[in-house]
Amino acid sequence: VLVILAILALIVTPLVLNIIKKARTAADKRSIDAYGRSIELAVADYLLENGTFPTSIDQLTIEYSGDRVECSTTQLNDDSSVYLNGCTVSGRNVDYTYGEDNKTHAIYSIGDKVTYNGADYYVIKDSTSRESSVTLLKAEPLTTEEVNQYGSGFVNMHNTFGDRGEAYNRNGYGGIAYYTSETCGYDANNYPNHTKCVTNYSESDIKKLVDAWVNENVTSGLKEARLLKRDELEALGFEWVNVSTSEDVEMVLKKTENTPSWLYNDDYWYWTMSQFNDDAFKVWSVNYSGSLNSSSVDYRDGLVRPVIVLSKSALSN
Repeated sequence: VLVILAILALIVTPLVLNIIKKARTAADKRSIDAYGRSIELAVADYLLENGTFPTSIDQLTIEYSGDRVECSTTQLNDDSSVYLNGCTVSGRNVDYTYGEDNKTHAIYSIGDKVTYNGADYYVIKDSTSRESSVTLLKAEPLTTEEVNQYGSGFVNMHNTFGDRGEAYNRNGYGGIAYYTSETCGYDANNYPNHTKCVTNYSESDIKKLVDAWVNENVTSGLKEARLLKRDELEALGFEWVNVSTSEDVEMVLKKTENTPSWLYNDDYWYWTMSQFNDDAFKVWSVNYSGSLNSSSVDYRDGLVRPVIVLSKSALSN
C-alpha cells in the first residue's frame, strides 16, 4: 500500500503543482489586466479634467487595489490606451504584456516627399515619434479633369471692391470665394450664373471640391482635409516684410532664403485658407514668385493644392 501511495504521489504531485502554477499565472495576468484598465480609466479622467493628454503616469491618480503590479514598461499611447511589459505581480515575474505598443511612429522631416495612393505630397508638419499623424501638402494642384469631376469646374475667384464681395461662376468657372463681407451682393437678375458668396469655409464650393476629391483618393487614415494656412506658411519660412505701394506701406508675407521652393511654382498660384485673413474683402493665394497675395483684385485664376492630415500608419502602408 505504501509503495502504491508513493507511486501515486509521484504522479499526482507534479500535476497538482502544475495546476496551481497555471491558476496563479492566470490570476497574475488578470491582475495585470485590471491594473492596465485602471490606468486607462485614470487617463480618461485626466483628459476630462485637464483637456490635455498626460505625458507621464506620475500625473495620474490610479485607483487599483489588487496584488501589487510593477512593470518595467508602462507606456501611454496616443489613443489613450496603455501598454504594459516586463511586469511582476507581488514580486513574481509574469511573461505577459497588456495592450499594444503603438506609441512609436515614424518621424518625417519637413520637405520629405512621400507617396500615398499614387499621389505625391510634401511633409509640412511633423514633430516626434509620439505624433501619430503627419500633415501633407499635395505636390501638384488638382488637374483640370479632377476639378471638373469633383467640383464642377470651380477653380477661379472673383472679388469686387466696395461694399460687395461677390464670388461667382463665370462661364462655368469660378464661385469659390468663401470669406468675404456679410453684405456681399447677389444679383440674380443681371448675373444668373453667379453663386452667392459665403462667409465661412464650411459652406464654400472649394471645401466641397476638396472633400469630394479626398473622399475618392484618400482611402484610409484621414484626420483632416483643407487648404494651406497662413501660420503654416510662416512656419515654413515665409516672413512679413514692409512693401511700399503708391498709396501706403503695407506688410506682405513673402518667401525668404529659407523658404522651400516646392511651396511656390513659376507656372501657377494656388489658394490658401482665406478665412484667416484680416480683411473680409481679400482673398489669399501663394503666387508665382512665392509671396502670399492678399488682395481684392477683380478676377484671379488659382489652383487647389489640398492639405491632408494623415495617420502615419496609413502612410506607411
